[in-house]
Amino acid sequence: MLKRNYNTLQQNLRPSVLFVDMNSFFATCEQQSNYWLRNRPVAVCVYTGQYGCVIASSIEAKKLGIGLGLRLDEAIKICPELVPLETHPQRYREFHVKIMKVLRKYSEDVIPKSIDEAIVNLNGYELIHRDTVAVARQIQQDIKKEVGDYLKCSIGVAPNAFLAKLGSDVAGNGEICLIDPENIDSVLERLKLTDLPGIASGMAKRLVRGGVHTPLDLRYTSPERLKSVCKSVVGLHWHYRLNFSEVDLIVHSYKNMQAMRQISKEQRRSMEIVNELFLFLCMTLERRMMKNSVFAKQFGISCSYEETNYTRKEFLHYSDSVKTSEPFQSGIDMMQVLRSRMQKFSDHNNEEVINPRITSMTVWVSDFIEDKYVQYSLFGNKKKEDSLRKTVYDIKEKFGSDKILPASQLTDEPVMKDVIGFGSIKDLHDDMSFFD
Repeated sequence: MLKRNYNTLQQNLRPSVLFVDMNSFFATCEQQSNYWLRNRPVAVCVYTGQYGCVIASSIEAKKLGIGLGLRLDEAIKICPELVPLETHPQRYREFHVKIMKVLRKYSEDVIPKSIDEAIVNLNGYELIHRDTVAVARQIQQDIKKEVGDYLKCSIGVAPNAFLAKLGSDVAGNGEICLIDPENIDSVLERLKLTDLPGIASGMAKRLVRGGVHTPLDLRYTSPERLKSVCKSVVGLHWHYRLNFSEVDLIVHSYKNMQAMRQISKEQRRSMEIVNELFLFLCMTLERRMMKNSVFAKQFGISCSYEETNYTRKEFLHYSDSVKTSEPFQSGIDMMQVLRSRMQKFSDHNNEEVINPRITSMTVWVSDFIEDKYVQYSLFGNKKKEDSLRKTVYDIKEKFGSDKILPASQLTDEPVMKDVIGFGSIKDLHDDMSFFD
């Protein structure tokens, strides 16, 4: 009875959300830019040394089993013809911006989800775009014509963002998948719980313990039961998503910001370089807070370390956080406070926080307040400092980010290469809201 009622209520829902997924984006951008790389196995790496790590592979390389995270020397063993390439972040940004321009021809409501994914919301465009699948086909053609003839994208079409994302995953390279009330059950019955975006092994085990074994079970389990199984409102959200309600296009503001880098063996041979990376991460967060017109009242750092025969097991990870009485925006101030606390930790534990075993570093800020609500003390120069910082960033915005720098960032050679991750697009779209 429950299944029949759902199908009756949902039969008139219109698939009006598109999820566009650029296939093997970094590698395909390289193949688009260099004709002689086309139809060849390509691996994009931050470093192309022996122990470099594959961060993206072409469709041809993926078919051979060369995927994300594989060490470059191991990838070469699998495929001696593999072409390793260093990453070109600015190139990917330029392609991303061109693709967004194409998508915005069809809707003003385009939400970039990552460097290679975006949602196109066609709700409200029913009279302009009557056939949303036809719109998806036209988008594929326009990207090839206006951005690059070698670029491919998979597109999911559905009544909500979640099912559109699922459709893009199901579609495969360069294909289109429509999910609507008529075919959703046939799509879900072919999948496992972990095939659904957002359900990892931990959540899948919890659902199975609660008697929900498949995506089809998940769709037809009552919302009250799902809330009980998941022990939170998350269960309700899964019910809504699989029954065509929208819960993922709600506008969110930043809850936190973080800047993180993996640290290579080559980099950690020099503690000067690692310290400069630390400064870079702090200044990255300063820049993001400036662009979003917010101050923070809490910040912290976490580091991970390589294990050796002499490593104390309790010192494989370090983390610390600070809550301030006054909101702040200065990356230099944040770095100095964290350094002071790290020194106290080192004095007490006889172990340096920044040491040759460090493998990753993350700096974060949270507890935001809009700059217009910041209240300054009657004493001190904080207001002048913040005004000066704003002026500096206005100059950088107008004349270039490298035209004016703090003295602490002046070095002969920049130690931090320009890098970009699949999700690192917030700086490209500062006027838009993103999922946390």
